[in-house]
Amino acid sequence: MAPSAAPQRIVIENAAIATVDSQDSEYASGHLVVAGNRIESIGAGPAPEGLENVVRRIDATGHLITPGLINTHHHFYQWITRGLATDHNLFDWLVALYPTWARIDEPMVRAAAQGSLAMMARGGVTTAMDHHYVYPQGSGDLSGAIIGAARDMGVRFTLARGSMDRSEKDGGLPPDFAVETTEGALAATEETVKKHHDASFDAMTQVAVAPCSPFSISTELLREGAALGRRLGVRMHTHGSETVEEEKFCHELFGMGPTDYFESTGFLGEDVWMAHCVHMNDSDIAAFARTKTGVAHCPSSNARLAAGIARVPDMLKAGVPVGLGVDGTASNESGELHTELRNALLINRLGAHKEAALNARQALRLGTHGGAQVLGRADQIGSLEAGKLADFVLWKVDGIGHASIADPVTAIVFGAAAPVTASFVNGRQIVEAGRLLTADEESIARDTRAEAQRLARIAASG
Repeated sequence: MAPSAAPQRIVIENAAIATVDSQDSEYASGHLVVAGNRIESIGAGPAPEGLENVVRRIDATGHLITPGLINTHHHFYQWITRGLATDHNLFDWLVALYPTWARIDEPMVRAAAQGSLAMMARGGVTTAMDHHYVYPQGSGDLSGAIIGAARDMGVRFTLARGSMDRSEKDGGLPPDFAVETTEGALAATEETVKKHHDASFDAMTQVAVAPCSPFSISTELLREGAALGRRLGVRMHTHGSETVEEEKFCHELFGMGPTDYFESTGFLGEDVWMAHCVHMNDSDIAAFARTKTGVAHCPSSNARLAAGIARVPDMLKAGVPVGLGVDGTASNESGELHTELRNALLINRLGAHKEAALNARQALRLGTHGGAQVLGRADQIGSLEAGKLADFVLWKVDGIGHASIADPVTAIVFGAAAPVTASFVNGRQIVEAGRLLTADEESIARDTRAEAQRLARIAASG
């Protein structure tokens, strides 16, 4: 048998590096060597001499290298309903938008996914996720469209295959025509996992079981969804403790708060992560810590919908895994994750811990290693270490917006959104000088506008 070909190497030198490893190792001027799709070496000073099969050398003077950002909560389809219901709380916002969302179809969802992914990728996201839970009858292969868009963009991706079976007639918020049957939702979720989930170390596509929220799903769907996820060996996701209205809903309907309700159905555990978790008492946080349930913190969306300030410092102190999420772009119109580093830090400093709530490095950790923990991939991505997958970003910090900020990590967290000179996923470059290499941005803009207008016409016609 012929020996396998030596992997091609990329050598990057002269960069500031924040590894976000367990020791928070940093180098004022260091190197990163990529071999194939793995990080081969990282450290201070120039790269080792005598490296073979080097196909590219990058002088990264004036840049900070970090792990790629990891988005842990999103709703891609909302890209084509941005800027609507801008002065609503969560429940009123959902009631206003569900009738429009229930008209989506495959071309709309593909265009919206492309728009969402493009915006994130341009801003340093290398691993994205989408919690898609609206599957109108006859709308086409929505899951396939989303996964295809992520594959074409070149980002690592988790589809949280969502579902709803509690409509208005059952006391829920979605209109009757916007939900699936319990049996249909479970069957479709299982089919999606079996068709698309890749459990390998360097997987580009994974699937999670993700019933939508307590006010849009039955207890049976939640309980059976947990059982399905564990039978299939995949992770599970839902919304939890987002608003005071949700807390009231759970007490009225189930006789307990959201966390106790989730635990009673088997929907807490180290294979589960929950979006938002704004209204958590000490007992709730202790339950998450005890069960190792993760949290997707979405500061901009929480502020946009006036949901409140999540107790992130208390969660971290208790040992709860916490990552960052964009959330749907109908409640975070920028659609970017790198701005959430700053917003997470600033918004949490408005809470009880004030200036001690979060610092720049904790914010960066939320957006990288924390996200990897939440998605169950911390041994593969989320920090820059030899043997891990080559997902990383070169941030330009010597321009007018950042050059006078002495510390580069402080520059990208406290400062303006830093330009992305290069972004690599699985060893492949997908962004160059702030522009996508894997998609045409102008075409995506035209398509998303056209599909947004088509959806608006359909929704207006009833």
